[in-house]
Amino acid sequence: MKLISWNVNGLRACLTKGFAESFATLDADIFCLQETKMQFGQADFSPEGYQQYWYSAEKKGYSGTAVFTKIPPLSVTYGIGKEEHSHEGRAITLEFEYFYLVNVYTPNAQRELARIDYRMQWEDDLRSYLLELDAKKPVIYCGDLNVAHNEIDLKNPKSNRGNAGFSDQEREKFSVLLRSGFTDSFRSLYPDKEGAYSWWSYMRQARDKNVGWRIDYFVLSDRLVPQLKESSIYSEILGSDHCPVGIEIDL
Repeated sequence: MKLISWNVNGLRACLTKGFAESFATLDADIFCLQETKMQFGQADFSPEGYQQYWYSAEKKGYSGTAVFTKIPPLSVTYGIGKEEHSHEGRAITLEFEYFYLVNVYTPNAQRELARIDYRMQWEDDLRSYLLELDAKKPVIYCGDLNVAHNEIDLKNPKSNRGNAGFSDQEREKFSVLLRSGFTDSFRSLYPDKEGAYSWWSYMRQARDKNVGWRIDYFVLSDRLVPQLKESSIYSEILGSDHCPVGIEIDL
């Protein structure tokens, strides 16, 4: 089974930059999007053979998630069960026979960590939600998680320490999640691989120079790791400031 996750930074804009062609080429069984920045029906994209599920922010042109799946889910849930997190379209859960898929666009802590308190609450509530699911069946948690976990996960760790996405608080919350029974799929296969990034600033030719961050993930319940076949970063695919990431797993 092949799963893909991509922060498209506005699906309508991405569709003008080859999104449909990339979607077809990747040919995933399940394709997760973040930062769609639109309401359902505002874009002309309905790939044949896929069911689609959308969770849009109340604020127009902001945030939002979507999932396209060839495999019909048993159930679909929007949000993570907390009213305070139910306004920005940040999480969709699809239940399948053998696992839950949780597609997430994690809130950004913002410049000078202006939103760090909300981000910390989100992390705690999301971890509780994932653990509740994991008690029933294994979880595949993916998306733009807005954190580079370790120094190897971004080009300039020294100068970025304390900034949004590389603050000690955000990194520790990710560590806590992993210690609670989850695995970063990419690092499980490539623990020492450098220069593997999924997001680049639009400034200073960062992508051409590969001055990036790895902030897009597939995180698995530990007991799924033996079934993981590959974890990929498709840095050659353009259309957004993020690139797609994916896994192949025997389910």
